[in-house]
Order: sequence, then C-alpha cells, then structure tokens
Amino acid sequence: MKIILKQDIDKLGQKNDILTVKTGYARNFLIPKGMAVQATDSAVKVHNENLKQRAHKEEQVRKEAEKLAEKLAGVKLVIGAKVSSAGKIFGSVNTIQLAEALNAKGFEIDRKNIMLGDDAIKETGSHKAVVKLHRDVKVEIDFEVVAE
Repeated sequence: MKIILKQDIDKLGQKNDILTVKTGYARNFLIPKGMAVQATDSAVKVHNENLKQRAHKEEQVRKEAEKLAEKLAGVKLVIGAKVSSAGKIFGSVNTIQLAEALNAKGFEIDRKNIMLGDDAIKETGSHKAVVKLHRDVKVEIDFEVVAE
C-alpha cells in the first residue's frame, strides 16, 4: 500500500515521503495513529501542490535571512561586564546579553539562535558568536567584552 508520511518515523522515512508499506502496517498502525495517509491520486496531487507552495515560502524566508545576514556581518557589539582586578568577569557573558545588545542595535534575534561555542566567556577581550538566521544561513558576529 502506498502512503504519505505525516511525520518522521525511525527506520521508515521522513515527513512527506511517499512509501510503499505492507497493507496491515498501514491500516492498523500508521493511518489510525495519524502518522500517515493513504496515497490516493487526489492525495498525491494535494501533497505535491503543498510541497511546491512550501518550497516557494521557504525560498522567500531564506532570501530574507540572507539580507539580514549581510546587515549583521558589519555589526560590532560592545558588552559591559563587572570585572575583577585580575581581568576576570564576575559570572560570564551569555547569549541573553548578546541578544539584548543586538535588539538595542535594531535586530530582533532570539537568544536561542545565538551560539557562543564550547566554553562560556569569562574574560574581557574580543570574541566571536554565530547567529543562525535560517537552516542554511549563519553569520559570525564580532563582539568585545569590556569592563564596566
């Protein structure tokens, strides 16, 4: 039986795949649980049209992300932190502070889309962060941590 998957299923396929599975597996498990629908001619036509529309919307979102990446490439942030006499920061600089600094510059970036790397920033100086704007679009931002 041919089916269209509505979600990712381990060892079977990804969302929107059209597969052939055993009839009992489709009728007794996949379709009743809402994981798949039967791939009739009309369902396949609707599925293909939805994929085309989704691809078009995805392309527009990616282009907007690339435009934003070009604007972000030249941004230099300065983040103030309380520092000991030895140059160590009390606490650390995190993605929340970077997101607030970007919002102050006029960029609405969620903190969950900012990656600082392996270790927390606990010293003053220049550092880099990666901002994920889209699945395919990432931009590297330079920022400097200074003593307040």
